[in-house]
Amino acid sequence: MILHTIDTGFFKLDGGAMFGVVPKAIWQKTNPADENNMCNWAMRCLLIEDEGRLILVDTGIGDKQSEKFFGHYYLHGDDTLEKSLKTLGFSRDDITDVFLTHLHFDHVGGAIILENDKLIPAFKNATYWSNEKHWEWATSPNQREKASFLKENILPIKESGQLKFINCEDGVSFTKNIKVRFAFGHTQAMMLPQISYKGKTLVYMADLLPSVGHIPLPYVMSYDMFPMKTLDEKALFLKEAQEDKYILILEHDPVNECCTLEMTEKGIKLDKAFRLSEI
Repeated sequence: MILHTIDTGFFKLDGGAMFGVVPKAIWQKTNPADENNMCNWAMRCLLIEDEGRLILVDTGIGDKQSEKFFGHYYLHGDDTLEKSLKTLGFSRDDITDVFLTHLHFDHVGGAIILENDKLIPAFKNATYWSNEKHWEWATSPNQREKASFLKENILPIKESGQLKFINCEDGVSFTKNIKVRFAFGHTQAMMLPQISYKGKTLVYMADLLPSVGHIPLPYVMSYDMFPMKTLDEKALFLKEAQEDKYILILEHDPVNECCTLEMTEKGIKLDKAFRLSEI
């Protein structure tokens, strides 16, 4: 197995929304905001070479939305999904599996492209993986979350015939080296791949832990549908991750790709931060 970081660029989100009830005077120490109260965030995907399969975890925001839409999120940086794949010697056609942690636009936008005025899968040879609970949640969204589930990112996946579902059962095997964890606080049935790699356990955190700035338990996003559920899920997971020395892969941290945790007198804190290539 070989793991690669896939950088797809940066965007900005409101700092207050990203840190919920935590006051700006506290969170801005680790995530400084600009004059519009916006903080910088990565859209960091993961590419896994595993037993003849080339698995892409999440796809970033893509480039097919309108200028007005992108104007809300201040996209910046030189990296794109296609450019990052090319740097590693791959193309979109080489991808065999697209593992979608959930279907919010910043995670699934790159899964579908607009070509000749048609919405088609960006990865024509890949199977797209979601789960039935989350798919139903995303395709019949509630009013609070509706703006995050864009039908042009989602419906063409099923229409293409390339969609398959993973059983919504914690610890289900995706491959011999990858198991799937489920979290229900951020959105219904978000999937987190747990990877056995070089004798270590790695977990791609998606939106359960967007950044090292979110390690303290009360630091829960206002975007989360069920914040108290997130709080419980974080507490249980961080305890497990610290005790079992997991490596956490951070999708949205603008600086840190991976981290480990340590127990201190004040609770679980950041231990070390490092790049995936350093493992």
